[in-house]
Amino acid sequence: MKLSYSWLKDYLKCDLTPAQVAEAMTSIGIEVDGVEESEEIPGGLAGVVVAEVLTCEAHPDSDHLHITTVNTGSGEPVTVVCGAPNVAAGQKVLLAQIGTVLPGDFKIKKSKIRGVESFGMICAEDELGIGTSHDGIMVLPADAVPGTPAKEFLHLKTEAVIEYEITANRVDAASHWGVARDLYAWCKVNGVAAELQFPVDSSAAPQNDSNGTLSGNSVILSGSEGSLPVEVQAPDGAPRYCGITIRGIKVGPSPEWLQKRLMSIGSHPINNIVDISNYILFELGQPLHTFDAGKIRGGRVIVRRAAEGEPIVTLDGIERKLHANDLVIADTVGPMCIAGVFGGEDSGVTEATTDVFIESAYFDPASVRKTSKSHGLQTDASFRFERGADPFMQPSALRRAVQLILECAGGTVCGAALDICAEAPARKRIDLDYNRIRAFIGKDISNAEIETILEALNYEFESRSADGAVVLAPSYMVDVYRECDVVEEVLRIYGYNNIDLPARMKMSVAPTPDPDPEALRNHISNFLAANGFTEIMNNSLTRKEYYSRLKTFPAEACAEIVNPLSQDLNVMRQSLLPGALEVVAYNFNRQAGYVKTFEYGNVYRKLEGRDATKLEAYEEHGCFCLTLAGTPEKSWKAAPAKSDYFQLKGYVELLLRRYGADLYQMWCEPAPADIFSDGVCYKVPGKGMQLVCMGIVNPALCKSFGIKQQVVAAEISWPALLELVARNKVAFRELPKFPEVRRDLALLLDEKVSYADLRAAAFKQAKKLLKQVGLFDVYRGDKIPAGKKQYALSFVIRDEEKTLTDQDTERLMDRLLQMFRNDFGAELR
Repeated sequence: MKLSYSWLKDYLKCDLTPAQVAEAMTSIGIEVDGVEESEEIPGGLAGVVVAEVLTCEAHPDSDHLHITTVNTGSGEPVTVVCGAPNVAAGQKVLLAQIGTVLPGDFKIKKSKIRGVESFGMICAEDELGIGTSHDGIMVLPADAVPGTPAKEFLHLKTEAVIEYEITANRVDAASHWGVARDLYAWCKVNGVAAELQFPVDSSAAPQNDSNGTLSGNSVILSGSEGSLPVEVQAPDGAPRYCGITIRGIKVGPSPEWLQKRLMSIGSHPINNIVDISNYILFELGQPLHTFDAGKIRGGRVIVRRAAEGEPIVTLDGIERKLHANDLVIADTVGPMCIAGVFGGEDSGVTEATTDVFIESAYFDPASVRKTSKSHGLQTDASFRFERGADPFMQPSALRRAVQLILECAGGTVCGAALDICAEAPARKRIDLDYNRIRAFIGKDISNAEIETILEALNYEFESRSADGAVVLAPSYMVDVYRECDVVEEVLRIYGYNNIDLPARMKMSVAPTPDPDPEALRNHISNFLAANGFTEIMNNSLTRKEYYSRLKTFPAEACAEIVNPLSQDLNVMRQSLLPGALEVVAYNFNRQAGYVKTFEYGNVYRKLEGRDATKLEAYEEHGCFCLTLAGTPEKSWKAAPAKSDYFQLKGYVELLLRRYGADLYQMWCEPAPADIFSDGVCYKVPGKGMQLVCMGIVNPALCKSFGIKQQVVAAEISWPALLELVARNKVAFRELPKFPEVRRDLALLLDEKVSYADLRAAAFKQAKKLLKQVGLFDVYRGDKIPAGKKQYALSFVIRDEEKTLTDQDTERLMDRLLQMFRNDFGAELR
């Protein structure tokens, strides 16, 4: 969100600088991201000064140029060649000195014009960006002082814009008035002179109409002559609905001040009527909607629930089918807009509009949120309504709208304002115990300080006592219900930084589990980072569409969100892989040639046959996900190798070996084909728990994310890894005393024989002496018969009790070779 400093100062009269305002906002719980200052004219006309023309003579080599001598207010006069017809001696002008950059990125340089050196430029209005005239140079009043900066002489303003974030419970701070109100309380507590001025003049407001009648569950307000009647058929969705009719307006561009205000916070001006609605939204935090009264069929405004499947074309030109629980503002024919969410195309204000009906309402937050999420529509209005607008602000916002429309668009107010309120909104009544508040805060704050803060925040005191009070919470504080909520308000205004830390702190130390999951996660993360992986963090919420094409993680097993933030975040993730592929695609689309990432996070799954409304119907556990894609940067030492399966497998093996696990001792099976086109899954011995699934990601799955290159990935189950680590018993073993012997065998084998089978058989045959088996070459080619392959195996042999002789080694190798021949049909090459 953005806050204009000059706009804020209309309501909060104080001497705080933009930086001080930002610091104060952060201290009271409105987190500021940054302060950006912008000039009214880009560059602020730095380098342009008031100057006096001392002499002016015709240029000898030109019929229109003049040679002038100019006093800049400092140093010696300078020579400037000027082509303006109205330049004359004795004038006060604006001079752009050498090095000045004028609007349009035009830099002033020392130049020679028709043989005469010129040290600047005397400027016209359009050249400075303060007007459109180019008839001649600007001639200033005679009392202008040479040397005065143009910014100071022209009273150019520097606009500071503060960008900030609010938490979900602080929608009251989503406006300039809301922030001003909080800052005023801060100023009162911190001894800063400040005055708070509400922008609406209630004395000029039209009076509320009292012609309301109750008919069944509907509230009908007929209005006065010329005004449109209103019928609220769904008071549960619109507890308060205010409106007024203005006729004879003229739609056109907004005045300059209004356009500048909106543009300063990033809102694009449209026309005076729409801009006024947006202005009040950012000023008071109350969304308004303006209808073209001439397009309201039947001359009646009806607030009702939509019929199931009822169509409406919204302002973006899209026809939407409404749900039965959607609240709409309708006429006698059909819906005109989705209440509190989005306007309709057919009832909007255009240049031809002359009569308008202005709506200022309080809509039920839950109703707006459901409608907004079901249609995937997020607007400035729905953002505020679904978090809880101030139910007392509607009449004031309507008065403000009337004031500005009459000022900017003319027109005549027809009748009085309509205010339909089925039940008057009640403020929350809270009992306060000052001693308990001090105990909560941890500091001895006086009763007077507590009351000063609460009064500045618009709390109303019903009664006071020596040790407490009964207060009515402000209507704009939607999350204040209990005493502890009031404590939070007192503390944030008083200042968290003003609470002293105690000299001693007490805490209980819980026993550390073995293995410690947090320490283990950190060790694994550090290991991966040290091996060149970059840690990523994705949202646990993701798109259900990702799982619609997967059998391993079917869409039916997704834990769905009842009220999703958007259709892109409507389920909990079943796997970390889709998020990792999003990251790969994002980086490849930005010319990153190599992606090497890891992530730790929880995954969620709905169990088959369970009641989805019960917590036990869902399974949740942690995972590590590793991904490799692309080719590393070139190196002078060696040509870079593309990411492949065996590279990733090496990292996984190395990681598991740190915790005493060996992939070759685990039962394995092919990886699911919808996820991996080529891969394998390993399980924890004796438990059947899947430990890791890794392989080449299915190209079809990659393509769905817009990835054309090969991606290899691995998902490691956290519970299975913890089980593996818990089994690992670290014991001391002294270094070997006797040397090891290395031997190689080149074997011709059938294609169906795997290295894992050969390795396991070798250790079974010579488990006492054999220490290590490795595969260092695989060959298939013309010299090898069809259906055959050559494996080159290395063996490391050592006896723990003596030095092996050549005869010992040869006997062992003969036994291994004979076993390979008998069990696998191997031939020695």
